Amino acid sequence: MTDPLMKVRLDHLENLKAHGIDPYPARLPAVEPIGGVVERHADDGPDEHVAIAGRLVSFRRMGKASFFDLRDGTGKIQVHATVDRLGEEGYSLLCESDIGDFLSVSGPVFRTKRGELTVGAEEWTFLAKAIRPLPEKWHGLKDVELRHRHRFLDLIANRSTRERFLLRSRMISSIRGFLDRQGFVEVETPTMQPIAGGALARPFITHHNALDIDLYLRISLELYLKRLLVGGFDRVYEIGKCFRNEGISTEHNPEFTMLEVYQAYSDYEGMMELAEGLVTESLKETLGGLVIERGGEKIDFSPPWRRVRMFDAVEDATGIDVSSLSADEITKAASSKGIELPEAEAGRLVEELFERFVEPALIRPTFVYDYPASISPLAKRSSKDERIVERFELFAYGMELANAFTELNDPIDQRERFERQQRLREGGDEEAHRMDEDFLFALEHGMPPAGGMGIGIDRLAMLYTGAESIRDVILFPTLRGRGER
Repeated sequence: MTDPLMKVRLDHLENLKAHGIDPYPARLPAVEPIGGVVERHADDGPDEHVAIAGRLVSFRRMGKASFFDLRDGTGKIQVHATVDRLGEEGYSLLCESDIGDFLSVSGPVFRTKRGELTVGAEEWTFLAKAIRPLPEKWHGLKDVELRHRHRFLDLIANRSTRERFLLRSRMISSIRGFLDRQGFVEVETPTMQPIAGGALARPFITHHNALDIDLYLRISLELYLKRLLVGGFDRVYEIGKCFRNEGISTEHNPEFTMLEVYQAYSDYEGMMELAEGLVTESLKETLGGLVIERGGEKIDFSPPWRRVRMFDAVEDATGIDVSSLSADEITKAASSKGIELPEAEAGRLVEELFERFVEPALIRPTFVYDYPASISPLAKRSSKDERIVERFELFAYGMELANAFTELNDPIDQRERFERQQRLREGGDEEAHRMDEDFLFALEHGMPPAGGMGIGIDRLAMLYTGAESIRDVILFPTLRGRGER
């Protein structure tokens, strides 16, 4: 059965057709953005006729004269329509328009007695009929499930949502501009890969019928970008989608956007400097300053940012010196303090303690550096301690924003680490790194010393916009399916 509200709209649709009006014309009159008209007349601009188009968002019928509002992507403006200007038939058909329809209007610009900028409708054209009504109380739509599942309704109803995604776009543009000015080249690498490498994560799998091979949606951009370092590109970056078949949370979505950047003849300290420059320049261009307020707390991104060793941060937070302890010793020391840990090797236990007791308290921008080698199979070992790799993660507001290495370019060491990861996979660790002979083949041809860094674009957007969930900065987040629309 057709919804009664939809039936009214379908009747209006048929009435338009009966009067020879195409409700979905392929051509429309030349129009200009509403925002430009509003801007020109901010201080009582010139007397002029304009032609505009937009979605009908309100209609106030008052006999032989009516007011309605049109909104496009740049702004909103009031329109005044009368029988005298449009004629009986034209005015009557216009008054059958429904909220959500798209119209174009042309006429003079003036201000009402109340001072509201208005276009006097002399001609109008129907552009598109909305046969389904907007949700009840669509102004300021609050239903989170509805907003995420049908983002178009959220964008129609909530101006703040639109502004959030425009800010995200400006943020990405500023990042690209910064890297381009630094001499980096933007490239594209495969989304479907024969081996899901470059991170410790569970991938999505698919099958290519013509080649009869399994492929994986990439979990990282890293290994193909490092092939380009081998090939002679000294500074490369990519902003692209990655996919991980893992849990969903306020900071995790199965499909997410990463920036990865690699620079030959650099190291993880060079990447720290690059991260500071990139984020601070982006903040200035996007938000106009380096101090942002999140959760009632002001966070100053003025460099230099705090730096702390991972082992020191864990010891300060838990009282456990994890720098020289075995897995058994870490487990016992934690148990004595009432902290229960899963069964795992030492590096994983250090990571567990860090994530539980350190990470949530990292509010101001902080580089946490020098990680256990066992959880960092693609990073170069420290010359001071073989158990440590030259790796850092950047945190702010309790979120990991970036991960960076002095890149491992020793193919023999890399093969040994892959073999160790392979043994972990055989032992049941589905997130362990896979053996990648093709990448090793490239590395064996020689890769220059380099620094590499990955930055989570979605989490950076959360920080910039104040969003508390990653779903609020992804236009179409992954959601559980449901039977009805």
